[in-house]
Amino acid sequence: IQLATENEQYLSELSGQAGCFKETRTVEFIFLLSEKWHLDQSARYQAVELLERFMIKQVEQICKSPRENIKSSEQGRSRSSLKEEMFDTFVLRLVSCVQLASKLSLHYHVVNSDTALKFLQSLKYSYTKQELLESELAVLETLQFRVNVSTPLAYIELLLEVLGHNGCLLPAKPLHQMCVQLLDFFYLKRDTIYDTLLKTAIENSTPSELQIAKFLTVKEDFMLLAVGIISTSAFILNPEHWKQVVEHLNCITGITSQSILEFSYAVLKHVIGSTTP
Repeated sequence: IQLATENEQYLSELSGQAGCFKETRTVEFIFLLSEKWHLDQSARYQAVELLERFMIKQVEQICKSPRENIKSSEQGRSRSSLKEEMFDTFVLRLVSCVQLASKLSLHYHVVNSDTALKFLQSLKYSYTKQELLESELAVLETLQFRVNVSTPLAYIELLLEVLGHNGCLLPAKPLHQMCVQLLDFFYLKRDTIYDTLLKTAIENSTPSELQIAKFLTVKEDFMLLAVGIISTSAFILNPEHWKQVVEHLNCITGITSQSILEFSYAVLKHVIGSTTP
């Protein structure tokens, strides 16, 4: 109930820019960096979500009227200078988000300043330790220190616990492993999967701008994503029990069986790489 409430609150405050900074190359960069630094699974998703929310706040600041920008900045920086700064510091902010995610995950492999600086220097950046700390603080302040947000993995793991508690016959460990693999795949193919889901839902290969705009809340719905990933994983591992899993997920979350089916189809289509139903 708490996660569902948090999800609904997030969707009610959704920015029109939501999802813009979950582009494949950015997500891949974060995933590879998380692997390099031996972070656990939750940290990589946390870093993606932190960077997304931080960058949206940055864009919103740039999109303010010039008069508002002057009022909010003692230095009176212009819109173009803010934009240039956002581009120039993108990799630094990304690294800061991975650092913060490593701390939030309470993992023993917390990424310290020396490790982060060494990595940035390997990319020919000449940041100082002070600039790295200031970058971390900039992310925290921009997000008003609201950084411990639930990731789709948290939704998946909690739903798996509820399914097990309710007596749903599932191989817990293999299912969890499959869910994590599919969630990685989903993050890397996010736009193409949602494009397929939208076209399937409206039964039209050319959605209108209004349909695309209304679909934004679907794309940012973590509960739907978690349910879809679990359903698809269950289908891959044990098709015989798939209908039972879908029924349980429908009862727990209220998401219709048809929506779960359509989501699973969209994911499987890209996993298999075939147009065959």
